Amino acid sequence: MTSPVSRRGLLIAGGTTAAAVAVGATSTSFAAAQTAQTAARVPSLEATRQARTGADVVIAWNQALLEIVRTAGLQPPTIHPTRSFALLHAAIHNAVVATTGKGTPYLFAVHTASGASPVAAAAQAGHDILAALYPAAAVDLGHRLADEVRALGHAPGREAGITAGRLTARLLLDLRADDGSAAVPPPLPPGTEPGQYRPTPPANSPAVFTHWSAVRPFLIKRADRFRPEAYPDLGSRRYAAAINEVQRLGQDTSGSRGEDQTEQANFWAAPIWNYWNEITQTAISAEGNDLVRAARVFAHLNLALADAVIAFYDAKYHFRIWRPITAIRIADQDGNPATTANPGWNPLATTPADPSYPGAHSVVSQTAATVLGQEFDPRLRLAVTSDALPGVIRRFRSLQAIADEAGLSRLYAGVHTRLDHYAGQELGHRLARSVLTQPGLRP
Repeated sequence: MTSPVSRRGLLIAGGTTAAAVAVGATSTSFAAAQTAQTAARVPSLEATRQARTGADVVIAWNQALLEIVRTAGLQPPTIHPTRSFALLHAAIHNAVVATTGKGTPYLFAVHTASGASPVAAAAQAGHDILAALYPAAAVDLGHRLADEVRALGHAPGREAGITAGRLTARLLLDLRADDGSAAVPPPLPPGTEPGQYRPTPPANSPAVFTHWSAVRPFLIKRADRFRPEAYPDLGSRRYAAAINEVQRLGQDTSGSRGEDQTEQANFWAAPIWNYWNEITQTAISAEGNDLVRAARVFAHLNLALADAVIAFYDAKYHFRIWRPITAIRIADQDGNPATTANPGWNPLATTPADPSYPGAHSVVSQTAATVLGQEFDPRLRLAVTSDALPGVIRRFRSLQAIADEAGLSRLYAGVHTRLDHYAGQELGHRLARSVLTQPGLRP
Protein backbone atom coordinates (compact mmCIF):
# COMPACT_ATOMS: atom_id res chain seq x y z
CA MET A 1 0.00 0.00 0.00
CA THR A 2 1.25 3.41 -0.81
CA SER A 3 1.75 6.03 1.82
CA PRO A 4 -0.97 8.65 2.30
CA VAL A 5 -0.92 11.56 -0.10
CA SER A 6 0.45 14.75 1.41
CA ARG A 7 -1.74 17.83 1.15
CA ARG A 8 -1.37 21.41 2.23
CA GLY A 9 -4.13 22.94 4.28
CA LEU A 10 -5.36 25.27 6.94
CA LEU A 11 -4.81 24.11 10.50
CA ILE A 12 -7.54 25.02 13.00
CA ALA A 13 -6.01 24.62 16.45
CA GLY A 14 -8.04 23.93 19.55
CA GLY A 15 -8.62 26.99 21.69
CA THR A 16 -9.01 27.37 25.42
CA THR A 17 -12.74 27.95 25.57
CA ALA A 18 -15.73 25.82 24.68
CA ALA A 19 -17.04 28.17 22.01
CA ALA A 20 -17.98 27.51 18.41
CA VAL A 21 -16.81 29.78 15.61
CA ALA A 22 -18.24 29.54 12.10
CA VAL A 23 -15.55 29.39 9.44
CA GLY A 24 -17.75 29.40 6.36
CA ALA A 25 -21.22 28.27 5.46
CA THR A 26 -20.44 27.24 1.89
CA SER A 27 -20.73 23.62 0.86
CA THR A 28 -17.13 23.59 -0.40
CA SER A 29 -15.36 24.68 2.79
CA PHE A 30 -14.47 21.14 3.90
CA ALA A 31 -12.91 20.35 0.55
CA ALA A 32 -11.19 23.73 0.32
CA ALA A 33 -8.29 22.59 2.45
CA GLN A 34 -6.98 19.34 3.88
CA THR A 35 -4.14 18.52 6.22
CA ALA A 36 -0.85 16.82 5.42
CA GLN A 37 -2.15 13.64 7.11
CA THR A 38 -3.82 12.03 4.89
CA ALA A 39 -14.14 -6.81 4.38
CA ALA A 40 -13.97 -7.79 7.50
CA ARG A 41 -16.75 -6.70 9.81
CA VAL A 42 -15.85 -4.97 13.04
CA PRO A 43 -17.57 -5.80 16.33
CA SER A 44 -20.32 -3.58 17.67
CA LEU A 45 -19.48 -1.41 20.66
CA GLU A 46 -21.05 -3.82 23.13
CA ALA A 47 -18.67 -6.55 21.99
CA THR A 48 -15.79 -5.06 23.95
CA ARG A 49 -15.30 -2.96 27.06
CA GLN A 50 -11.77 -1.97 26.18
CA ALA A 51 -11.17 1.69 25.50
CA ARG A 52 -11.15 2.40 21.80
CA THR A 53 -8.30 4.38 20.40
CA GLY A 54 -7.56 5.92 17.05
CA ALA A 55 -9.51 4.72 14.05
CA ASP A 56 -11.40 2.12 16.07
CA VAL A 57 -13.88 4.63 17.46
CA VAL A 58 -14.67 5.97 13.97
CA ILE A 59 -15.19 2.47 12.58
CA ALA A 60 -17.36 1.50 15.55
CA TRP A 61 -19.80 4.35 14.99
CA ASN A 62 -19.83 3.70 11.26
CA GLN A 63 -20.77 0.12 12.07
CA ALA A 64 -23.45 1.34 14.48
CA LEU A 65 -25.12 3.25 11.65
CA LEU A 66 -24.81 0.27 9.32
CA GLU A 67 -26.66 -1.81 11.90
CA ILE A 68 -29.38 0.83 12.13
CA VAL A 69 -30.01 1.14 8.40
CA ARG A 70 -30.13 -2.65 8.12
CA THR A 71 -32.85 -2.85 10.78
CA ALA A 72 -36.35 -2.77 9.32
CA GLY A 73 -38.38 0.27 10.29
CA LEU A 74 -35.60 2.49 11.64
CA GLN A 75 -34.74 4.41 8.46
CA PRO A 76 -37.46 6.97 7.58
CA PRO A 77 -38.71 5.99 4.10
CA THR A 78 -38.39 9.49 2.61
CA ILE A 79 -34.95 10.31 4.10
CA HIS A 80 -32.05 8.85 2.18
CA PRO A 81 -29.56 7.02 4.45
CA THR A 82 -26.53 8.63 2.81
CA ARG A 83 -27.55 11.87 4.51
CA SER A 84 -27.15 10.12 7.87
CA PHE A 85 -23.70 8.78 6.96
CA ALA A 86 -22.61 12.26 5.88
CA LEU A 87 -23.86 13.90 9.07
CA LEU A 88 -22.37 11.19 11.29
CA HIS A 89 -18.91 11.42 9.81
CA ALA A 90 -18.84 15.18 9.35
CA ALA A 91 -19.61 15.50 13.07
CA ILE A 92 -16.97 12.98 14.09
CA HIS A 93 -14.42 14.66 11.83
CA ASN A 94 -15.14 18.10 13.27
CA ALA A 95 -14.97 16.76 16.82
CA VAL A 96 -11.57 15.20 16.11
CA VAL A 97 -10.29 18.39 14.48
CA ALA A 98 -11.45 20.40 17.50
CA THR A 99 -9.69 18.17 20.02
CA THR A 100 -6.47 17.41 18.14
CA GLY A 101 -5.87 20.72 16.39
CA LYS A 102 -5.15 18.74 13.22
CA GLY A 103 -7.08 19.13 10.01
CA THR A 104 -9.68 21.44 8.55
CA PRO A 105 -13.25 21.28 9.80
CA TYR A 106 -16.35 20.98 7.66
CA LEU A 107 -18.33 24.26 7.67
CA PHE A 108 -17.41 25.36 11.20
CA ALA A 109 -14.80 25.00 13.93
CA VAL A 110 -15.36 24.17 17.59
CA HIS A 111 -12.72 25.43 20.01
CA THR A 112 -12.32 23.46 23.21
CA ALA A 113 -10.13 23.20 26.27
CA SER A 114 -6.55 22.08 25.75
CA GLY A 115 -6.13 18.35 26.29
CA ALA A 116 -9.71 17.39 25.45
CA SER A 117 -10.00 13.69 24.59
CA PRO A 118 -10.46 13.12 20.83
CA VAL A 119 -11.90 9.64 21.44
CA ALA A 120 -14.52 10.98 23.84
CA ALA A 121 -15.34 13.78 21.41
CA ALA A 122 -15.73 11.41 18.47
CA ALA A 123 -17.91 9.00 20.44
CA GLN A 124 -20.16 11.74 21.79
CA ALA A 125 -20.54 13.36 18.37
CA GLY A 126 -21.38 10.03 16.76
CA HIS A 127 -23.91 9.19 19.44
CA ASP A 128 -25.64 12.56 19.36
CA ILE A 129 -26.04 12.57 15.58
CA LEU A 130 -27.50 9.06 15.48
CA ALA A 131 -29.73 9.55 18.51
CA ALA A 132 -31.20 12.66 16.89
CA LEU A 133 -31.75 10.96 13.54
CA TYR A 134 -33.00 7.64 14.94
CA PRO A 135 -34.87 8.23 18.20
CA ALA A 136 -36.21 4.67 18.17
CA ALA A 137 -32.61 3.47 18.57
CA ALA A 138 -31.76 5.97 21.33
CA VAL A 139 -31.66 3.43 24.17
CA ASP A 140 -29.22 1.13 22.39
CA LEU A 141 -27.13 4.09 21.27
CA GLY A 142 -27.01 5.34 24.86
CA HIS A 143 -25.69 1.97 26.01
CA ARG A 144 -23.05 2.07 23.30
CA LEU A 145 -21.91 5.51 24.34
CA ALA A 146 -21.91 4.59 28.03
CA ASP A 147 -19.66 1.61 27.31
CA GLU A 148 -17.34 3.82 25.29
CA VAL A 149 -17.07 6.51 27.96
CA ARG A 150 -16.79 3.99 30.80
CA ALA A 151 -13.90 2.32 29.04
CA LEU A 152 -12.05 5.64 29.01
CA GLY A 153 -12.10 5.68 32.81
CA HIS A 154 -10.82 8.93 34.22
CA ALA A 155 -8.72 9.73 31.19
CA PRO A 156 -7.54 13.34 31.12
CA GLY A 157 -9.77 15.55 29.04
CA ARG A 158 -12.68 13.12 28.93
CA GLU A 159 -15.32 15.66 29.96
CA ALA A 160 -13.90 18.37 27.70
CA GLY A 161 -13.99 15.91 24.82
CA ILE A 162 -17.60 15.04 25.55
CA THR A 163 -18.48 18.73 25.53
CA ALA A 164 -16.75 19.24 22.19
CA GLY A 165 -18.50 16.26 20.62
CA ARG A 166 -21.88 17.32 21.90
CA LEU A 167 -21.46 20.87 20.59
CA THR A 168 -20.21 19.69 17.22
CA ALA A 169 -23.22 17.43 16.69
CA ARG A 170 -25.72 20.09 17.74
CA LEU A 171 -24.25 22.74 15.45
CA LEU A 172 -24.16 20.41 12.46
CA LEU A 173 -27.75 19.27 12.99
CA ASP A 174 -28.83 22.91 13.25
CA LEU A 175 -27.06 23.77 10.00
CA ARG A 176 -28.81 20.93 8.13
CA ALA A 177 -32.24 21.39 9.71
CA ASP A 178 -33.69 23.14 6.65
CA ASP A 179 -31.79 21.31 3.91
CA GLY A 180 -34.91 20.09 2.11
CA SER A 181 -34.69 16.48 3.24
CA ALA A 182 -37.92 16.70 5.25
CA ALA A 183 -40.02 17.74 2.25
CA VAL A 184 -42.94 15.58 1.16
CA PRO A 185 -41.98 13.77 -2.07
CA PRO A 186 -44.24 15.04 -4.86
CA PRO A 187 -46.05 12.42 -6.94
CA LEU A 188 -44.59 11.66 -10.34
CA PRO A 189 -47.21 11.26 -13.09
CA PRO A 190 -46.70 7.94 -14.92
CA GLY A 191 -45.21 8.29 -18.37
CA THR A 192 -47.42 7.60 -21.35
CA GLU A 193 -45.03 8.04 -24.28
CA PRO A 194 -42.38 5.51 -25.40
CA GLY A 195 -39.25 5.84 -23.29
CA GLN A 196 -40.98 7.59 -20.39
CA TYR A 197 -40.74 6.09 -16.91
CA ARG A 198 -43.77 4.47 -15.34
CA PRO A 199 -44.18 2.28 -12.22
CA THR A 200 -42.94 -1.28 -12.64
CA PRO A 201 -44.27 -4.73 -11.69
CA PRO A 202 -44.86 -6.51 -9.48
CA ALA A 203 -45.87 -3.80 -6.99
CA ASN A 204 -46.18 -0.87 -9.42
CA SER A 205 -45.15 1.39 -6.53
CA PRO A 206 -44.99 5.17 -6.95
CA ALA A 207 -41.59 6.66 -7.73
CA VAL A 208 -39.45 7.24 -4.63
CA PHE A 209 -37.27 10.18 -3.56
CA THR A 210 -38.83 12.53 -6.09
CA HIS A 211 -37.84 15.41 -3.77
CA TRP A 212 -34.22 14.43 -3.24
CA SER A 213 -32.71 16.43 -6.08
CA ALA A 214 -33.80 19.57 -4.21
CA VAL A 215 -31.90 18.64 -1.02
CA ARG A 216 -29.03 21.04 -0.34
CA PRO A 217 -25.73 19.37 -1.27
CA PHE A 218 -22.91 18.93 1.23
CA LEU A 219 -19.88 19.69 -0.95
CA ILE A 220 -20.91 20.53 -4.49
CA LYS A 221 -22.80 23.70 -5.37
CA ARG A 222 -25.38 22.37 -7.82
CA ALA A 223 -26.48 18.82 -8.52
CA ASP A 224 -27.63 19.54 -12.07
CA ARG A 225 -24.06 20.31 -13.17
CA PHE A 226 -23.28 16.60 -13.28
CA ARG A 227 -26.05 15.25 -15.48
CA PRO A 228 -24.81 12.75 -18.06
CA GLU A 229 -25.30 13.17 -21.78
CA ALA A 230 -28.82 12.95 -23.17
CA TYR A 231 -30.31 9.48 -23.50
CA PRO A 232 -29.93 8.07 -27.02
CA ASP A 233 -32.84 8.10 -29.42
CA LEU A 234 -35.10 5.06 -29.05
CA GLY A 235 -34.64 4.31 -32.73
CA SER A 236 -30.85 4.22 -32.51
CA ARG A 237 -28.52 1.22 -32.71
CA ARG A 238 -27.10 2.10 -29.30
CA TYR A 239 -30.50 1.87 -27.71
CA ALA A 240 -31.35 -1.42 -29.42
CA ALA A 241 -28.02 -2.97 -28.43
CA ALA A 242 -28.50 -1.98 -24.80
CA ILE A 243 -32.07 -3.26 -24.58
CA ASN A 244 -31.25 -6.51 -26.36
CA GLU A 245 -28.33 -7.12 -24.01
CA VAL A 246 -30.36 -6.74 -20.82
CA GLN A 247 -33.22 -8.71 -22.37
CA ARG A 248 -30.81 -11.59 -22.93
CA LEU A 249 -28.67 -11.42 -19.78
CA GLY A 250 -31.04 -9.92 -17.21
CA GLN A 251 -34.08 -12.16 -17.52
CA ASP A 252 -35.00 -14.21 -14.47
CA THR A 253 -34.81 -17.45 -16.47
CA SER A 254 -31.91 -16.43 -18.72
CA GLY A 255 -29.87 -19.25 -20.19
CA SER A 256 -27.27 -16.80 -21.48
CA ARG A 257 -26.21 -15.33 -18.15
CA GLY A 258 -23.17 -17.08 -16.70
CA GLU A 259 -23.01 -18.53 -13.21
CA ASP A 260 -20.58 -15.85 -12.05
CA GLN A 261 -22.75 -13.12 -13.54
CA THR A 262 -25.73 -14.45 -11.59
CA GLU A 263 -23.62 -14.44 -8.44
CA GLN A 264 -22.63 -10.83 -9.12
CA ALA A 265 -26.28 -9.82 -9.53
CA ASN A 266 -27.22 -11.41 -6.22
CA PHE A 267 -24.07 -10.34 -4.38
CA TRP A 268 -24.52 -6.61 -5.06
CA ALA A 269 -28.27 -6.52 -4.36
CA ALA A 270 -27.97 -4.67 -1.02
CA PRO A 271 -27.74 -0.85 -0.68
CA ILE A 272 -24.53 0.09 -2.46
CA TRP A 273 -23.36 2.75 0.03
CA ASN A 274 -23.22 0.08 2.74
CA TYR A 275 -20.64 -1.91 0.79
CA TRP A 276 -18.41 1.13 0.29
CA ASN A 277 -18.47 2.01 3.98
CA GLU A 278 -17.40 -1.53 4.85
CA ILE A 279 -14.72 -1.41 2.17
CA THR A 280 -13.42 1.75 3.83
CA GLN A 281 -13.49 0.05 7.23
CA THR A 282 -11.26 -2.68 5.84
CA ALA A 283 -8.85 -0.27 4.14
CA ILE A 284 -8.51 1.96 7.21
CA SER A 285 -8.07 -1.00 9.57
CA ALA A 286 -5.33 -2.47 7.40
CA GLU A 287 -3.09 0.57 7.48
CA GLY A 288 -2.99 1.39 11.20
CA ASN A 289 -4.94 3.26 13.84
CA ASP A 290 -4.77 6.94 12.93
CA LEU A 291 -7.82 8.71 14.36
CA VAL A 292 -7.38 11.97 12.43
CA ARG A 293 -7.00 10.18 9.10
CA ALA A 294 -9.88 7.78 9.72
CA ALA A 295 -12.23 10.60 10.69
CA ARG A 296 -11.30 12.59 7.60
CA VAL A 297 -11.47 9.70 5.13
CA PHE A 298 -14.90 8.56 6.31
CA ALA A 299 -16.16 12.15 6.23
CA HIS A 300 -14.77 12.76 2.77
CA LEU A 301 -16.25 9.53 1.41
CA ASN A 302 -19.69 9.98 2.89
CA LEU A 303 -20.06 13.67 2.10
CA ALA A 304 -19.22 12.83 -1.52
CA LEU A 305 -21.64 9.88 -1.58
CA ALA A 306 -24.44 12.00 -0.16
CA ASP A 307 -23.92 14.50 -2.97
CA ALA A 308 -23.71 11.70 -5.53
CA VAL A 309 -27.16 10.50 -4.48
CA ILE A 310 -28.59 14.02 -4.74
CA ALA A 311 -27.03 14.32 -8.20
CA PHE A 312 -28.24 10.98 -9.52
CA TYR A 313 -31.80 11.72 -8.41
CA ASP A 314 -31.54 15.03 -10.22
CA ALA A 315 -30.52 13.18 -13.37
CA LYS A 316 -33.04 10.36 -12.98
CA TYR A 317 -35.99 12.71 -12.67
CA HIS A 318 -34.67 15.02 -15.36
CA PHE A 319 -34.51 12.28 -17.99
CA ARG A 320 -37.29 10.00 -16.60
CA ILE A 321 -36.27 6.97 -18.68
CA TRP A 322 -38.28 3.78 -18.49
CA ARG A 323 -36.85 0.67 -16.86
CA PRO A 324 -35.83 -2.43 -18.85
CA ILE A 325 -38.94 -4.37 -17.80
CA THR A 326 -41.13 -1.70 -19.40
CA ALA A 327 -38.91 -1.20 -22.44
CA ILE A 328 -38.83 -4.93 -23.18
CA ARG A 329 -42.48 -5.72 -22.54
CA ILE A 330 -43.69 -2.98 -24.89
CA ALA A 331 -40.73 -2.83 -27.27
CA ASP A 332 -43.19 -2.87 -30.15
CA GLN A 333 -43.94 0.77 -29.23
CA ASP A 334 -40.37 2.12 -29.35
CA GLY A 335 -40.22 2.51 -33.13
CA ASN A 336 -36.99 0.51 -33.34
CA PRO A 337 -37.08 -2.49 -35.71
CA ALA A 338 -34.06 -4.01 -33.95
CA THR A 339 -35.92 -4.59 -30.66
CA THR A 340 -38.48 -7.32 -29.99
CA ALA A 341 -41.30 -7.14 -27.46
CA ASN A 342 -41.67 -9.85 -24.82
CA PRO A 343 -44.79 -9.11 -22.73
CA GLY A 344 -43.93 -11.86 -20.23
CA TRP A 345 -40.32 -10.80 -19.59
CA ASN A 346 -39.22 -10.49 -15.95
CA PRO A 347 -35.86 -9.40 -14.50
CA LEU A 348 -33.77 -11.49 -12.12
CA ALA A 349 -34.13 -8.84 -9.38
CA THR A 350 -37.07 -6.67 -8.41
CA THR A 351 -36.88 -3.33 -10.20
CA PRO A 352 -36.39 -0.28 -7.93
CA ALA A 353 -39.11 2.35 -7.96
CA ASP A 354 -37.31 5.12 -9.82
CA PRO A 355 -36.23 5.88 -13.40
CA SER A 356 -33.47 3.88 -15.04
CA TYR A 357 -30.97 6.51 -16.24
CA PRO A 358 -28.34 6.81 -14.78
CA GLY A 359 -27.71 3.70 -12.65
CA ALA A 360 -27.40 4.37 -8.91
CA HIS A 361 -24.94 1.54 -8.23
CA SER A 362 -22.69 2.90 -10.97
CA VAL A 363 -22.86 6.50 -9.74
CA VAL A 364 -22.16 5.67 -6.10
CA SER A 365 -19.48 3.10 -6.84
CA GLN A 366 -17.58 5.34 -9.26
CA THR A 367 -17.76 8.24 -6.81
CA ALA A 368 -16.44 6.05 -4.01
CA ALA A 369 -13.69 4.44 -6.09
CA THR A 370 -12.48 7.83 -7.30
CA VAL A 371 -12.47 9.43 -3.85
CA LEU A 372 -10.90 6.43 -2.13
CA GLY A 373 -8.39 6.10 -4.95
CA GLN A 374 -6.91 9.40 -3.76
CA GLU A 375 -6.73 8.14 -0.18
CA PHE A 376 -5.36 4.64 -0.75
CA ASP A 377 -3.42 2.76 -3.38
CA PRO A 378 -6.01 2.45 -6.21
CA ARG A 379 -4.66 -1.08 -6.79
CA LEU A 380 -5.56 -2.03 -3.24
CA ARG A 381 -6.51 -5.70 -3.05
CA LEU A 382 -9.72 -6.27 -1.12
CA ALA A 383 -12.07 -9.08 -0.16
CA VAL A 384 -15.71 -7.98 -0.06
CA THR A 385 -18.68 -9.69 1.60
CA SER A 386 -22.40 -9.11 1.16
CA ASP A 387 -25.49 -9.14 3.34
CA ALA A 388 -27.43 -10.07 0.23
CA LEU A 389 -25.39 -13.25 -0.32
CA PRO A 390 -24.01 -14.41 3.05
CA GLY A 391 -20.98 -16.65 3.00
CA VAL A 392 -19.73 -15.48 -0.39
CA ILE A 393 -16.48 -13.52 -0.64
CA ARG A 394 -15.50 -11.74 -3.82
CA ARG A 395 -11.89 -10.63 -4.26
CA PHE A 396 -10.65 -7.64 -6.22
CA ARG A 397 -7.31 -6.22 -7.35
CA SER A 398 -8.37 -2.58 -7.41
CA LEU A 399 -11.02 -0.14 -6.28
CA GLN A 400 -12.03 0.44 -9.90
CA ALA A 401 -12.61 -3.28 -10.39
CA ILE A 402 -15.08 -3.18 -7.51
CA ALA A 403 -16.87 -0.19 -9.01
CA ASP A 404 -17.06 -1.81 -12.45
CA GLU A 405 -18.50 -5.06 -11.13
CA ALA A 406 -20.98 -3.40 -8.79
CA GLY A 407 -22.35 -1.26 -11.60
CA LEU A 408 -22.60 -4.00 -14.20
CA SER A 409 -24.21 -6.36 -11.69
CA ARG A 410 -27.41 -4.39 -12.19
CA LEU A 411 -27.42 -5.29 -15.89
CA TYR A 412 -27.22 -8.99 -14.97
CA ALA A 413 -30.01 -8.38 -12.45
CA GLY A 414 -32.17 -7.04 -15.27
CA VAL A 415 -32.87 -3.64 -13.75
CA HIS A 416 -30.44 -1.47 -15.76
CA THR A 417 -28.86 -1.31 -19.20
CA ARG A 418 -25.25 -0.72 -20.09
CA LEU A 419 -26.29 2.81 -21.07
CA ASP A 420 -27.36 3.42 -17.47
CA HIS A 421 -24.08 2.00 -16.20
CA TYR A 422 -21.82 4.15 -18.35
CA ALA A 423 -23.86 7.28 -17.65
CA GLY A 424 -23.66 6.53 -13.93
CA GLN A 425 -19.91 6.10 -14.06
CA GLU A 426 -19.59 9.35 -15.97
CA LEU A 427 -21.64 11.23 -13.37
CA GLY A 428 -19.82 9.65 -10.43
CA HIS A 429 -16.38 10.31 -11.87
CA ARG A 430 -17.12 13.93 -12.72
CA LEU A 431 -18.63 14.61 -9.32
CA ALA A 432 -15.74 12.99 -7.47
CA ARG A 433 -13.14 14.83 -9.54
CA SER A 434 -14.95 18.09 -8.90
CA VAL A 435 -14.60 17.50 -5.18
CA LEU A 436 -11.02 16.25 -5.38
CA THR A 437 -9.70 19.04 -7.59
CA GLN A 438 -10.88 21.86 -5.38
CA PRO A 439 -8.02 23.86 -3.80
CA GLY A 440 -6.31 21.88 -1.07
CA LEU A 441 -7.38 18.45 -2.38
CA ARG A 442 -4.83 18.12 -5.13
CA PRO A 443 -2.05 15.59 -4.43
